[in-house]
Amino acid sequence: MIFKPHYYVESVTSLTRERLTAIGVNALLLDVDSTLKPYHANKISDEIACWINAQKMAGVCLCLVSNGHFLRIKPFAESIGIPFIAPAMKPLPFGCRRAIADLKLEPKRTALVGDQIFTDVMAAKLAGIVSILVKPIQPEKEPFYARIKRPFERLVLRGMKTLDSVDK
Repeated sequence: MIFKPHYYVESVTSLTRERLTAIGVNALLLDVDSTLKPYHANKISDEIACWINAQKMAGVCLCLVSNGHFLRIKPFAESIGIPFIAPAMKPLPFGCRRAIADLKLEPKRTALVGDQIFTDVMAAKLAGIVSILVKPIQPEKEPFYARIKRPFERLVLRGMKTLDSVDK
C-alpha cells in the first residue's frame, strides 16, 4: 500500500548503523521539518547533531530532501554539512530521484526518512526506495496545513508498532 511505511520509528536517532545494515540501507534521504527539528526552529538538538555525526562517521550517506524553500533549507543544510534538494515537491518522486542520481546512490539501498505519510512515505514509495516514518517532533507547533493531515495519518498507522517497540 502506498501509504504504509516500510518501517516506523520513534525518532531518527533510532536508526543506528547496525539497524540500517540489518534492513539493507546505507543512504538516508532526510526530511527536515518535524523530522530533524521542530518546524519553526533554526537548529537541531544536540542529540540529533550527535546522530548525524555518528552516521557520517559510520559511512552512511546523508542528503536532505525537503519541500521547504531553497533559501530556507540552504543555510540549514550548510550548518550541518549535508547536501540538499529543495524544494523536493514531495509526494512526487523527483526530489528523491535527483538526490539518488546526484549522489550516485543505489535506490534499493536508499531510504527516505520523514514524518508525514502523505508526502514522505508516498514520495519514497513512488521513487522505489525504502520508506521510514518517524514520529513528528512537536507536531503541535506545525502550521495548520501540516496538522490537518495528522488524524488521517493516525488512521493509516492504527495497529502499526514502531520498530523500536518490536525490538524490545
